[in-house]
Formats: sequence, C-alpha cells, structure tokens
Amino acid sequence: MSVAGKVVVITGATRGIGRAIAQACVSAGGIVVLCSRDGDAVDRCTSELNAAGPGSASGCACDVSEWSQVEALRDRALEEHGRIDVWFNNAGISLGYEPLDEEPPDELARIVAINLTGHVLGCRAILPYFREQGGYLMNMCGRGYRGEATPHTAAYASTKAAIASPTKSLAAENRDVARLSVNGFVPGMVDTDFYRDLRISPRLESVKDNWRFALDAFGVELDEVGRRGAEILGEEPGRTTGRIYSLLTPTRTARGVAKMAWWGATGKMTRA
Repeated sequence: MSVAGKVVVITGATRGIGRAIAQACVSAGGIVVLCSRDGDAVDRCTSELNAAGPGSASGCACDVSEWSQVEALRDRALEEHGRIDVWFNNAGISLGYEPLDEEPPDELARIVAINLTGHVLGCRAILPYFREQGGYLMNMCGRGYRGEATPHTAAYASTKAAIASPTKSLAAENRDVARLSVNGFVPGMVDTDFYRDLRISPRLESVKDNWRFALDAFGVELDEVGRRGAEILGEEPGRTTGRIYSLLTPTRTARGVAKMAWWGATGKMTRA
C-alpha cells in the first residue's frame, strides 16, 4: 500500500484536503499531477511540493466541468509520464450553510457541474485507459453520501449522494477487469478553509458558531486525512472495488454524538 513511484492525478488539489493528499503522496515518493481552475495556484502548489520532495509534482489549470479540459489533463499526464496509475476525482465546492431557497440558481448549477459532472467526466476520461492498463480510481464522497438528511447543505449533500451511486455502479460494471479499483473516500469533517470561509444565512445567525462544536466533536486532522488518503490510493488495484472508505469511524462518531448531546443539554450549543 504505497504510492511510491506511481503517477497520481488529483483534481482540485491546490488547497484543503486535495492539497494534503497530494503532499502526502509526494512525501511518499509519488509522482503527482494536480489541477485547479486557478493556474497561478497550480504553479505555487507544484513548486512547494517539489521543494519538499522526495516525489515530484506538476499540473495545469483545469475546470473539471469542461470535458475538453479533463481530456487535456489526462493527456498531459500520459505525455509527461507515459502512464497513469491513480486518478482521484477530488475537486468540489460548497455554497455555504443556508436554506436552498436562498441559493442563486446559477450557483446551484455550478455546484452540480463541479461536484457531480466533474466527477463523472473524470471517470469517463480515465476508465477506458484503466480497463486496458489497470489502475485505481477514487471519487471524493462526503457528508450526505448515504442519503441522510443534511439541513442547510442540501445542494452540496445531494451531489455527494449522487457521487456514491456511480462509484458503486462503475465498480460493478468493471468487475471483469482484474486490476481495476473504483472506490470512494469520505474524509469526515476537516478544519480547512471549507469551513473557515463558510457562508452562513442571516436566518441561521443564532447557530453560526455551531460549526466549531461539530468540528471539535467529529473533526479529523488534516494531516491524518492526507496520510490515510495516500495510503488508500497506494492500494494494489483490484484489491477492493465498490467500497466507500470513511475516516468517520464508529468510535469517532459515537464520541462526537455524545459531545454534541452534552453541549446541547448544557446550553453551550444553540439550536436552529
């Protein structure tokens, strides 16, 4: 279970969870090809990762909701390195913590385009190659992937539930390929700019600080997410498929639920 020497493509990898997993892959000796919509951010990130080594990083600007750009990302990785061993559809955005009726329709379309269409296009781009050569395909799932209620993040959660479905479907479609894995990854709540820059509805002003309680109760350290993500991506292709890996373990969940209940009962955490 190592990414050492493997060519790993990671979308949306210039910050947050994607950046942490890219860094862990490079630290383990992986050859990372990353992308972001921001070309300057890609340049800065690859420079920093290369300076840290011992693996290497390169990348390009790419909007994963555009098929031609996803194709170009795949082709660039193949031209630079001659192969792709791992493809991680990680890119995603959130609209914030607010009721659906407050979210502009153009932003709703954008979250579906990046979080869902971007994943499906990534799968479409790499699966023909992986069917021939073998490989490891990972999709970023997240809060709501089981179809559970996620009040005030309905659009985001619906894309995560939608991602879990094709992950399992594509694993089943490709069970005839011995050295191919199609899996999902759920990092849990992680203290990144995803939460620090969270847009919160004025209607939820009274509970806007509850995120810090949830992060304390259920949060997973960014370094742990990076390390575990790199370990999972380093699995031998075909060893598992159709699996959703979650870092929100039963023990962590039970502990978090107990904390939240206590804070609610003692009045530290307010209710919407």
